[in-house]
Amino acid sequence: MKTIQLKGCGTALLTPFKGAEVDYGALAATVDWQVEAGVDFLVPLGTTGETPTLSESEKLQVLEVSLQHAKGLPVMAGVGTNSLEGTRANLRLLQDADAFLVVAPYYNKPPQRGMYQYFKAVAESTEKPVILYNVPGRTSSNIEADTALALARDVPNIIGIKEASGNVEQIKAILRARPEGFVVLSGNDDQTCELMQEGADGVVSVASNVFPSAMADFVHALQAGKFAEAGRMNERLKPLFDVLFVEPSPIPAKAAMAQLGLMENSLRLPLVPATEKTEELIKQTLKDLF
Repeated sequence: MKTIQLKGCGTALLTPFKGAEVDYGALAATVDWQVEAGVDFLVPLGTTGETPTLSESEKLQVLEVSLQHAKGLPVMAGVGTNSLEGTRANLRLLQDADAFLVVAPYYNKPPQRGMYQYFKAVAESTEKPVILYNVPGRTSSNIEADTALALARDVPNIIGIKEASGNVEQIKAILRARPEGFVVLSGNDDQTCELMQEGADGVVSVASNVFPSAMADFVHALQAGKFAEAGRMNERLKPLFDVLFVEPSPIPAKAAMAQLGLMENSLRLPLVPATEKTEELIKQTLKDLF
């Protein structure tokens, strides 16, 4: 298995649209901007990328553009569905990715033993690294600490977890008992400072779409143990963390990127553009930051 570094600041990439079509030119420019800003890895085709609305050919081309412009940075593709065969199909389709992000099966609400068997079967379908993704606010299923730790111990290519449960005690339990080399990434920008001070390895960030250089500097300060400096950065960035979730993500992030002139404020149904109130909040937040 190829050794890759999935630590530090990773960006959960937006998928730009131009009207009804994917805007691959804007995607390429966005990835170039991320790389130049100093982020550590890229995560296309996750929740932030509106992936459930993409066709197979669009998913494949989004990954290809991301890989072509990554300049050697690791690219971890989101492949999870609520079906084992659906997830395996994505593994085959997106086989050129360096690693795979696999969300907990949504809607099905499996018990923990089902969760364990599902992730084990997914990981056994590829030789590449797999990162678990726990986001119960979207999936209605929580990957409990004991389940994550059992998978970490038992399945060699399950190398980490993106934890967006918001349950700090659960995440601390994973950090305390994880096997050596098992990566824990914050899935919430606003918890990154706290979790990295507890030993987490980085973040898969929505905010780094909008302000990649500041997010990379913030995370790198935490990695270096410069906690006082990172705390000040966290306070500066907190309004951005907050405004990007005043409506369901990625609605505010798309609005912010449009205000920065980086892509159209276009989303695919069932998502719709931000309200006028949200647009004003974003405008003020960006003005204060930049």
